[in-house]
Amino acid sequence: MTELKRLDPAPRMSQAVIHGDTVYTAGQVALGAPGAPVAAQTQDILGKIDALLETAGSSKEKLISATIWLADIATFAEMNEVWDAWVAPGAAPCRACVESKLAAPDFTVEIQVIAGL
Repeated sequence: MTELKRLDPAPRMSQAVIHGDTVYTAGQVALGAPGAPVAAQTQDILGKIDALLETAGSSKEKLISATIWLADIATFAEMNEVWDAWVAPGAAPCRACVESKLAAPDFTVEIQVIAGL
């Protein structure tokens, strides 16, 4: 049986879980930029994802999948401008992006990724 390694575990959830050679992150929100515009929130989230992947021994070059939730789909282009500048050339993951009510009104973007090690 493959062992699990949990990163930043808490009673409710872990920020990431490593299973075999795959890293699964929790949905990340912009705790460092609540209430900021979508671009700033996206930048904050992607920085957190970079740090989680690095801690796990991975990187954005190894992304497999991403799920993005936007509080308002009208901000799709604004989020994509930051995403497109961040994603590694030639290593874009499969991705879904949907409009959804998020956990708190200060958060307008949430991103979860899966990556290889």
